[in-house]
Amino acid sequence: MKVALAQFNPIVGDIRGNVTRMADFIARAKTARADIVVFGELSVVGYPPRDLLKKEGFVADSVAAVNELAESCEGITAIVGFVRPTPDTSGRPLQNAAAVLAGGRVESIHVKTLLPTYDVFDETRYFEPGDRPGCIEVDGRRIGLSICEDLWDADALGRELYGRDPIAMLADDGAEMIINMSASPYEQGKAKTREDLFTRQAARCGLPILYVNQVGGNDELVFDGTSCAISPAGQIIARAKGFTEDLLEVDAGGGPQRIEELGGELPRLSAALKLGLKDYVRKCGFSSVVLGSSGGIDSAVVAALAADAIGPENVYSLAMPSRYSSDHSLSDAAALAENLGIHYKVIPIEPMHAAYEGAFEGLLTGGNLDIANENIQARIRGALVMAVSNAFGHLPLATGNKSELSTGYCTLYGDMCGGLAPIGDVLKTVVYDLAEQLNAEVGSDRIPRSIITKAPSAELKPDQFDHDKLPPYPLLDEVISRYIEGDKTARQIIDEGFDADIVDRAVRMVDANEYKRQQAASVIKVTTRAFGAGRRMPIAQRYVQGD
Repeated sequence: MKVALAQFNPIVGDIRGNVTRMADFIARAKTARADIVVFGELSVVGYPPRDLLKKEGFVADSVAAVNELAESCEGITAIVGFVRPTPDTSGRPLQNAAAVLAGGRVESIHVKTLLPTYDVFDETRYFEPGDRPGCIEVDGRRIGLSICEDLWDADALGRELYGRDPIAMLADDGAEMIINMSASPYEQGKAKTREDLFTRQAARCGLPILYVNQVGGNDELVFDGTSCAISPAGQIIARAKGFTEDLLEVDAGGGPQRIEELGGELPRLSAALKLGLKDYVRKCGFSSVVLGSSGGIDSAVVAALAADAIGPENVYSLAMPSRYSSDHSLSDAAALAENLGIHYKVIPIEPMHAAYEGAFEGLLTGGNLDIANENIQARIRGALVMAVSNAFGHLPLATGNKSELSTGYCTLYGDMCGGLAPIGDVLKTVVYDLAEQLNAEVGSDRIPRSIITKAPSAELKPDQFDHDKLPPYPLLDEVISRYIEGDKTARQIIDEGFDADIVDRAVRMVDANEYKRQQAASVIKVTTRAFGAGRRMPIAQRYVQGD
């Protein structure tokens, strides 16, 4: 039996466009003489649809689209994901479902059994779960259908969440093969976790598993694709490309077939950020971006990612030197722009800075004038970036990293201005690794060595460096990753051997700046715990030290 795994990049809510492109995938699968073509979870509407599901017309359009798509399914069986009303009068009003299309009609409907409600997932807000997964018959073969979370076990989740095992149920129902339709977002290290899960499940039930994943960026989430097939012995026999659409044709009963490389973690991180940035720009209706270019590492990495993602001709960088900017910062920003081939303009902010100082005279007497003057420089720059955005329709990119967003080492309505923060989930130490990766991808120092090697500085006053206000980044990032991604308390981190004063200081900064992060631009999620939908912390709270 030949199964085509349609690794598809939908646009959330673009039901008409999604169905048109899905019909093209079905036609390609027919040409390849596939018996079955399978799409990812909620492929008709795109994942995650979130509160679009509250719109009655949206759900009706989803159902109508499936019926229309069925007309394309003569001579092939297609399995597509969609949302439908719950048939029962009790329970939640919707179901996350799969439709089996064949012979020009909808042959059967199957409902997702396990609904995740953790991290970025909130499916119990909308969906009623199915009682149990089901099997279909295609050309005399009994095939078990599962949807995303249905395939995950307690080992992968860290604990038993559901008390039901859909894969075991399918095996008990006589399935000869299991298909899983997924929308599983990327995060660092997750590809290996997933494939360990698939091989474990296939070996446990003694059945081949075919897994198809969504690909593409939707808001802060990036879906990495890497659909695959696993033999009953738990061996990977086929794998689709990562971070791009693909149609993977699989003989479920055969040996090794097309197996694309997963790649290392840094190349995958680079690919994820580029895809997330590209799709955010494209799907939000923009065609170009603008950012402030300081000559520092963060803006350099964001500029390089943007140039690769949407083309250098669509990237506009603004150098906005102040009285405190070093000559090398300006020359580094210019060299970066030339190397990348992006647009570059210098706008000195000294006249505006002086005008603000004049306006402040007498107003700030007795206050912290130093902090006010430092931050007004960032706000002048933010205003210029936003003005260019408004005038020319560029999407403004904020260039802050996760270390800065964590500690509040950033300025509201200043350097935090933007529609997207591409590296807002990337720790400062990893930003440097990413710079090296971006250079390695083209075999040249397009990000100049001087940017990578110099000590980081905001240059908001004379002889200022980041380490004046922050612990050294290698140490700070270790604490941040434990506190934010590991959800450890300050005491637990100290007990691991970290200096108590540094931990207490870092934790206080993280907690005190929650109000900033909840006004920040969306970040592209690449870790287990990003700022955004998956981290819901109170702003006004007193659990500071974790005692």
